[in-house]
Amino acid sequence: MPTFLSIGAIAVLTLVLLPFQWLAVRMKWPMRRRIPTLYHRLVCRTLGVRVTMMGRRIEEHPLLIVANHTSWLDISVITAVAPVVFVAKREVAAWPVFGLLARLQRSVFVDRARRHKTQDVNSEIARRLADGDPVLLFGEGTSSDGNRVLAFRTALIGSARDAVAEAGHVKRVWIQPLSVVYTAMLGLPLGRQSRCRVAWYGAMSLLPHLRQLVARGAIDVTVSWGDPVAYDEFSDRKTVARRLEDDVRAMTVAALRGRSAPLAHL
Repeated sequence: MPTFLSIGAIAVLTLVLLPFQWLAVRMKWPMRRRIPTLYHRLVCRTLGVRVTMMGRRIEEHPLLIVANHTSWLDISVITAVAPVVFVAKREVAAWPVFGLLARLQRSVFVDRARRHKTQDVNSEIARRLADGDPVLLFGEGTSSDGNRVLAFRTALIGSARDAVAEAGHVKRVWIQPLSVVYTAMLGLPLGRQSRCRVAWYGAMSLLPHLRQLVARGAIDVTVSWGDPVAYDEFSDRKTVARRLEDDVRAMTVAALRGRSAPLAHL
């Protein structure tokens, strides 16, 4: 599909579903979780993104998901396979269009310049977890070039501890690792040098990268779910973070080398 048609189709889709999501969030209807998943599945189809899924998201709650981060496209890919609430940097809330979409997906925004507010953010994440929302945070705290997994930051994983502390009936929170890897474009494998065509990181401008990615189209991405970790009041945050980082890195390497066996395609 030509670039202008793809962007036009996504614009129409956004305008159609946006008021329904606004109303669903305002009225706290259950569909506030389903509409973003439908929206991002249609966005992926419009952009020619094919998702191959390894493993499955567990059904138990509360569930915190910790993933690697490569591109703005991660948002659509992940939401297409799971009705998640994202943890995002506060600047995202002010972005045109994208900020509105993030707010309507009920994202939790983090102000990195005010570290003393981390406890408030953790409490907000804990409330979402207690309400039954799968909450996703990017463990690296930033995006990478897609060829490697950066060291995980541990501070926000403390929200799992807060969820246990704030809800007397919750004895533990499940934390599940997730790997997102872009493997091919136009049917050709993406190598170390070409994976940056999908990756959005560093000082890259968003809109030019978006236009280039839409123009290229036909992207294959592998989403891998790892084994969940039970987190309770006795768990060590740093130990859990290291295990999650190791699991995400191992799944990422397997996907990059084509060693994963797919369970489903989207």
